[in-house]
This record gives sequence, C-alpha cells and structure tokens, in this order.
Amino acid sequence: MTTQYLYTKMITLLLAGCLLIVSCSEKEKDAPANLKKKVGVETAQYVTVRYSVGKTRKAFLSAPLMNRVADTVVYTEFPNKVHVDFYDADTLESKLDAHYAKYKENESKIFLKDSVTVINIKGDTLHAKTLYWDKNRTGAEFYTSDSIWIRTKTQIINGIGLDAQQDFKAWHIVRPTGFIEVQNAEMPK
Repeated sequence: MTTQYLYTKMITLLLAGCLLIVSCSEKEKDAPANLKKKVGVETAQYVTVRYSVGKTRKAFLSAPLMNRVADTVVYTEFPNKVHVDFYDADTLESKLDAHYAKYKENESKIFLKDSVTVINIKGDTLHAKTLYWDKNRTGAEFYTSDSIWIRTKTQIINGIGLDAQQDFKAWHIVRPTGFIEVQNAEMPK
C-alpha cells in the first residue's frame, strides 16, 4: 500500500464520518416532536394519587398518563385527562375533570384546560375552557379569566372570570353575562 492510498482512504473515512454526523443532526432537527429524545421526563401510566394531611383524606387523583418533566421549571403534566375528588374530613366536597392538567411544583399551582368541569356536593356544575387551582389563594383556590357557565338546580349562569372555593360551595363570577331560569331538573352526580 502506498502512502497516497492510505492518505486517500483516511480522508474518505473522515469525510464520511463528518457527513454522517451532519446527516444525523439534521434528521434530529426535522424529526417530529413526539419522536425526539426526551431528556429528564419520567412517565407513568394509570396513575392514582391519594393526598392526605395526617390521617385526613384531602384529595384522590386518577389519570391514564402522567409525565414529570425536570426542565428549568419542574412540572408534572397530565396530557390525557385527569380526575380529582376533593375531600374535607373524609367527606367528598367536589369533583374535577379536565382533559389536560399541568402542575408547577415551585408555584403550587395547577393549570387545567379542555372541558374543565367541577361539581360540588349540591350538584352545582362549573364548565370552563381553562381553570387554575392555586394553593396560596385560600378561599379562592379556583380562578379563571375565561368564559364559564354554571348550572345550578334553578339557573344556568354565563360569565367571564371566576373565583371559587376548592369545595365550590361559594363562587363569584367576575363579569356575569346572562342567566336562564330552569326547572328543578336532575343534577349531575
């Protein structure tokens, strides 16, 4: 083998390696988001979480999928529905359902969106596009600035913005936009 042959072979291998590296990095940029490598994501399926203070049950959460993301801001995400039962002294106070939820640990705040529903023990039902739950807003843990509607035994109330207690026994619509009187019909359970 001549020096010329070895030199040519080394340059060819070096160029092929460089092309391979460039080719791979370009493909990663073009790959769909759901196929990219996820660093710092823990995933769990069919999750149930029981939250208690001492021996007193406070909440029961269930979801088909949970992602815990260790990014610059650590958060837990429920991308495929979430259901939460809220309790006081082991008595069910309210139920919450949403198609999406995101909990930011450092803020003790939950963002809910897509078909958000909260039902209290009387059957009063809140429907919202988006809703926040904030542990630090005692007495008004739920809030939103989006449009909402509430169904009670005797009324359907529409509005923009809401502040409500976690048990949804007391709520305030920031800007009511209308209401309809209804007959005492069967309420959701």
